[in-house]
Amino acid sequence: MAKAMLNDVTKCIGCRACQVACKEWHDLPAEQTTNRGTYENPPDLSADTWTKIIFKEYSENGTLRWLFRKEQCMHCTDAACVNICPTGALQRHPTLGFVTYVRHKCSGCGYCVEFCPFQIPRMDKESNRLLGTGLMGGICDFCFDRVSNGLEPACAKACPTGAIKFGEWEDLVREGEQRVQVLKETRPDANFYGEYELDGLHMLYVLDERPEVYDLPVDPQMPAAATALNVGKWTGVGLGLLAGAGMFGAAMLARARMIEKKKEESAES
Repeated sequence: MAKAMLNDVTKCIGCRACQVACKEWHDLPAEQTTNRGTYENPPDLSADTWTKIIFKEYSENGTLRWLFRKEQCMHCTDAACVNICPTGALQRHPTLGFVTYVRHKCSGCGYCVEFCPFQIPRMDKESNRLLGTGLMGGICDFCFDRVSNGLEPACAKACPTGAIKFGEWEDLVREGEQRVQVLKETRPDANFYGEYELDGLHMLYVLDERPEVYDLPVDPQMPAAATALNVGKWTGVGLGLLAGAGMFGAAMLARARMIEKKKEESAES
C-alpha cells in the first residue's frame, strides 16, 4: 500500500533534528553558510540538503509568533518531474507511491527544476549545468532503503515531538483530518493539505493557518508543458518533437536563472 509522512506544524518546535538525521543517514556534508540574521539555516535546499525547516515570523493580532514547516520533495502522485523527465531518472514507485530518483540516469536537463509546482529540485552548484552531465540534488528519497526494509524514514525516527509520522497514506489522511477538526475549535483557518492536491501528496500537512501563510500553493497544478511531454512519449514523434522544443527553451531559461542565482550568491559572499 502507498506510504506517506504526515507533518503536523503545530507539533514542530523547530529543533531541526530531522535535518540532522537526513544528512547523517545519507552521509551528506554540512553547508558552508554565513550569518544572515535568521535562525533558518541552511538558507535553501541543495544537492547536499534534502530537507530543511522553514522559520517564518507571522504577525497575528499585533503579536509575532514563529511558524515552522518542514520543506522537502512533496512526492506528488501526479508528479510533474516524473512526467517531464526525458531519461526516466525520476519515477513513481508503483506500490509505495513516492517519487524515486535514479542518479546515474539524470542528464542534468533541468526540466524538473523549471516545472515542479513546489519549486523543490535543485541542481548541483559545482557542475553549474542544466544540460549535459550535471547532477541533480535537493530531492528527498523518502529513505527508500529504510522503508523497503521495514524502517521509518530517518526524519520521522528522529522527531522528538511526533510532528512527523510515517505510515499508510489512507491512515494518515484520516488522522490528519481528525487533527484538523480539533484545531478548528481554536484555529478556524486550520486545514489539511495534500489529500487532493495533484492526485494526492505523500508529504501531508496539518496546518493551523491557510496554505499560503506557510508558503504553500493553494491549488498546485500540473504544468501544461509537463502534460504535453508525457503524452508525447506515447502518441508519436511529432508531438514529442514539439514538446521537446518547448522543453529545450525551458531548460535554457532555467539555466540562465541558475547562473544568475550563483552570481548573486558569489556577490554576497
